[in-house]
Order: sequence, then C-alpha cells, then structure tokens
Amino acid sequence: MSAAAPRTTPPPAPAPERGSTRIADRVVAKIAAQAAREAMVAEADAAAPPHATVTVHHDIARVRVSLELPYPSDVAAQSAAVRRRVTERIEQCASMTVPEVAVEIEHLHPEHIRPAAAGRDRRLR
Repeated sequence: MSAAAPRTTPPPAPAPERGSTRIADRVVAKIAAQAAREAMVAEADAAAPPHATVTVHHDIARVRVSLELPYPSDVAAQSAAVRRRVTERIEQCASMTVPEVAVEIEHLHPEHIRPAAAGRDRRLR
C-alpha cells in the first residue's frame, strides 16, 4: 500500500488574469432600498416602501432614495439615518464607495392615516 502524496494548491493567478465581478446597478438599488427600509423601522408599517435608483461607475455608487415619512417627523434626523444606513450597507455588501446619497421625501402623511387607506375611494351606495 502506497502513501498518498499531499495535495498542493497552485498559487493564485495574478489579478489581471483572474477577471472581475460586476454588480448590476439594480442590485445595488435593491440593497439601498432595503437599507433605507431598515433605517426607518418605526415608520415601516405606515409608509410605502422606499425606492432607490443608483448609478455605478467603477466601484463608486451614487444613490437617490425616495421615501415617505409620517407627519410630524424629524425630517433631518430621518434623512441622516437613511444616508448612514444606505452607505454602510452598500459598502459592506457590494464593496463600493458611496460618496453621495440623495434622500428625496416624496410624501408626508399623518401618522394616524395609512397611505393605502387614504387613496381608496370610500363611496357608499
């Protein structure tokens, strides 16, 4: 019975020969929208889900997040929380630099009225 020779791992190929990974803009946009939703946990039930658009150039992502907030609300604090969370998640999940996160508040709605119910036609016949 012969002893098996130890297996050796070949050295890794140089970086230019290994190829590259490209993450689609829409994937980064989904990461951004989910991160914005996570940043707005308290308002998640009362508002429409955030929507994000992203432009990626090399490893730099520029993000625009559209969201709804309850009224009254600290818009500046909410926007800052969304910016921080979106930046952290994209850097963590996609290994991209995020120099800019534009937060667009599309709608302010009273806390006691859900947006889905407010848009319904409630005529009685």
